[in-house]
Amino acid sequence: MAIVEWEKDESVAIIRMNSGENRHNLEFGKAMCTAIDEALADPEIKAIVLTGNDGKNFSQGVDLEWLGGRLNAQDYQAMKDFMYKMNEVFAKLLTVPVPTIAAISGHAFGNGAILSCACDFRFMRADRGYFCFPEVDLGIPFLPGMIAFCKKSIPYYKFNEMKLTGKRAGAAEMEADHVITRACDNLESLMAESVAFAKTFHKKRGIFGEHKKRLHKEIIEIMNVEDKPVIESLALFIAD
Repeated sequence: MAIVEWEKDESVAIIRMNSGENRHNLEFGKAMCTAIDEALADPEIKAIVLTGNDGKNFSQGVDLEWLGGRLNAQDYQAMKDFMYKMNEVFAKLLTVPVPTIAAISGHAFGNGAILSCACDFRFMRADRGYFCFPEVDLGIPFLPGMIAFCKKSIPYYKFNEMKLTGKRAGAAEMEADHVITRACDNLESLMAESVAFAKTFHKKRGIFGEHKKRLHKEIIEIMNVEDKPVIESLALFIAD
């Protein structure tokens, strides 16, 4: 089974992350970019739904074992390539000319939660899983671009609370704070409601893409300008 694969449901591309915890490494980033590009190559696709496949996790974020291995091997270029590739994934989701919906099928921690924030809309199952930014406890700072597009997806007061406390929040709380469109009863209803919502979109790609391009112009500029020196310096951890 591929790390990431997609299937077509009428006008919707359902992109599934297939590696259990769906941790992010360089191969994950490459696979995600390929799946998005392949889906968009079909002119009948009017929306994308991004989800996990194991019923427990949406994504647990960065593959710290892989990253630590690259660090121990002093393979700094691979670490930089990974960060640039994930920024490419985020930028694609922010600018693709169709709506993107994260169907949060379980735990969304760290980079997994951040991935959902790069999407236009979020649905989340209510019976299992938490949304969390644990970076403050792990000593990992956000890239400037991550902060920018998380703030477009999460009301500032809530983002400030979650980013600085590292607290976990369930679907009901996330719905109340307008982070997600809907808290769904279970995994089955999550997918049914996410895909049904996606099928309501029949926008022309030209105008939809231009709206997203202009809406997220400042975010993309931050990613292109401010993220690069942080990535090049590999300032990934703060120990104290």
